[in-house]
Amino acid sequence: MRDCYELRFDGTDRYYLNPELKEIVNIAIAMEKPLLLTGEAGTGKTQLAFEIARALGLRMEEARCKSTFKGEELCYVYDTVLRLNDSRFGSGDSGRDVNNIWDYIRFGPIGRAFTADDRRVLLLDEIDKTDSDTQDNLLDVLEDGSFIIREINYKVVAKHRPIIVITSNAKRELSDPFLRRCFCHYIPFPSPEEMAIIVRLHYPDIPEPFIEACLTVFYRLREQDFEKPPATAELLDWIGAMRRAGVKGPGGGKNIPFIGTLLKRTEDILRFKGISSRGRY
Repeated sequence: MRDCYELRFDGTDRYYLNPELKEIVNIAIAMEKPLLLTGEAGTGKTQLAFEIARALGLRMEEARCKSTFKGEELCYVYDTVLRLNDSRFGSGDSGRDVNNIWDYIRFGPIGRAFTADDRRVLLLDEIDKTDSDTQDNLLDVLEDGSFIIREINYKVVAKHRPIIVITSNAKRELSDPFLRRCFCHYIPFPSPEEMAIIVRLHYPDIPEPFIEACLTVFYRLREQDFEKPPATAELLDWIGAMRRAGVKGPGGGKNIPFIGTLLKRTEDILRFKGISSRGRY
């Protein structure tokens, strides 16, 4: 098992890593601090965690956060209903022992990362969807690398501190105590030059004029104040669709092929086509 200071992420054949992001990722890994990534949707926050795991040969544990999440259930869940059911009707061939509480404890992504025999990458995706109480409940867990199973007063201590990546789309403000425990980095939307590099990582054989034409259309759409402007994922899907269909160029004006791969909201598509829900604009 390599120590964290021996691990280094230099990007992958599928992920463009600019120097500033590379620096903060590797210092967070070396110092075993959670890395909080913010930025517009489509800037690669979530994908970064998967690429770190792939490049370093580590397994992933992930939580797609929801407003209903509580900090405790990210660590573990005690299934009282199942235990009550087994006590009344028996556990059948499940192998569960109603007298053994461990048979009714299920670890969440944090618990699995802490109890694993190998170091893992832990992704807490869109943490801003949770409320401030949930974030506060995670403060000591992430900082100390431990949590308590209250029902049996048992302390779970991380065998190996995971590499923790947390993402936020800034839908809700995160608490100051939570932010203090993280290394924070804002990922700006890629410039046309950076986006060209990203496209080439996915489509290395595309001719340069085709990429330039696609980027011109793409950034022009992003300047039109759509409710959901196209992001990197949409651009890659659009290019992939044109390649699959044998389209020779991205078009322009109102003649952009496969516009539904770039614009996803109905009102945005109608506006692009010059159509209102009540008729023509």
